[in-house]
Amino acid sequence: MQIRPFIIAGVLLASTLCHAQDAEINSLLQVGPEAAHNAEATKAVTALSRLPATQLPRLLSALNPANELAANYLRSAIDTLVDRTLLAHGTLPLAEVRAFLLDIRNQPRARRLAYEILARVSPEDAASLLPSFANDPSVELRYDAVELLIQAADALKNTTDKEPALKAYRAALDCARHQTQIEKIASELRALGVEVDLQRHFGFIAQWKLIGPFDNTNLTGFDTVFPPEKEFQPDGETEGKSGKVRWVEVSSTQEYGKVDLNSALGELKEVTGYATTVFNSPVEGSAEIRLGCKNGWKIWLNGQFIFGRDEYHRGARIDQYRLPVTLKKGANTLLVKVCQNADNKDWTREWEFQLRICDAAGTAILATDRPPTASPTGKGKSGSAKN
Repeated sequence: MQIRPFIIAGVLLASTLCHAQDAEINSLLQVGPEAAHNAEATKAVTALSRLPATQLPRLLSALNPANELAANYLRSAIDTLVDRTLLAHGTLPLAEVRAFLLDIRNQPRARRLAYEILARVSPEDAASLLPSFANDPSVELRYDAVELLIQAADALKNTTDKEPALKAYRAALDCARHQTQIEKIASELRALGVEVDLQRHFGFIAQWKLIGPFDNTNLTGFDTVFPPEKEFQPDGETEGKSGKVRWVEVSSTQEYGKVDLNSALGELKEVTGYATTVFNSPVEGSAEIRLGCKNGWKIWLNGQFIFGRDEYHRGARIDQYRLPVTLKKGANTLLVKVCQNADNKDWTREWEFQLRICDAAGTAILATDRPPTASPTGKGKSGSAKN
C-alpha cells in the first residue's frame, strides 16, 4: 500500500510541533521568581501563542505542574492563541477544553481558564455546567455557582413562607468558600432569625496550646529547631527568646477561628511561636488541612512534617493553603510553627493563623470528643485540650 506524501508531511509537521511545543513549555516551567523578566520565557510565550488551536489542550495541561510565575506566562500564551484564533474566525477544540474542565484532577486555576474559554465561545454550554460546580473541589469554579444559589435564595426571602428561603440559604452556605459570600449568606440567615455558628459550620479549630516567643532575628527562626519540635512538655518550662516560656491555653472566639499569638504571647516582632492541639477524627482516611496565615509557617501532623512557607505578610484568607493528609481515626496531633518578621508597618503586626480540617470539597470534618492528647512531636509527655 502506498502512503501518500501529504500524510507523511502531516505526521512530520505534528511531530515537529510537539517537539517545539515541549521545548517551549519546558522553558517556561523552569522559570523561577528570580527570573521574572526572563528573555527566554518571553520568547517561549511568543512561540506558544503562535501554535495552531489544536494544541490548546496541551497548553492547558502544561498549567498543571506550573509554578505561579510560569502559569502567568502560559496563561498569556493561551490568551493570545485563543484571541488570534477567534479573530481569524478559526475553531477551538471545545470538546477537549470541556473534558479538561470536567476533570477534577486538573489544576483548579487551569480548569477555571478552560471554563472561561468555553463560556466565551459557547456560553449556553458553560451556563448549563455552572450549577454542577457548587460542590466542586475548585474554589475558583465554585464562586459563580454559589452566586446562582444566593440569587435563588434572595428571590424567596420576601415571600410569606420563609422555609424555602431558609433552605436555599443553608444550601448556599454549605457550598460557599469565599468569605464575602459566606458573610452575605450568614447575614441573610440571621435576618430570618437563624443562629449561625460559622466557626463550627466550617470546622475551624478554636482550642489550642501556645508557647513562645522563640527567636526569629534575621529570619533565622524558620529553620531553627526549637524545643517544641523535639519534645512536648505541657507542664514544663523551656528557654525562649527572652527567658523561660511555657504552654498556655487559648480559645479563639473569632468567627473564622483566627488564633492571635499577639494576644497570648505579646505583640512582638522577630519571634517564633508554636501552637498545638489534638483533632479527634471520627473517620480514618484522606483529608485536607486548610490554613490561612500571613506569617512564615510550618505544620506537622502526628509528628510528621507536612509543609511550610517562609513568607511574610502577603495577605491571608480562608483556605489559603490546602494540604492533603491522611487522618487516623481518633486522636491526631497538630503542631503549627508561626514566625513573625521585623517589619513594623501597621499591616504587618498580625501574628496569627486559622486552621480547619475538611474533605477535598471543603466540607468540614467535625472532631468528636477526644481522649487525652498525645505528643505533637511523638516524644515527651501527654496533655489535654479540646477543639
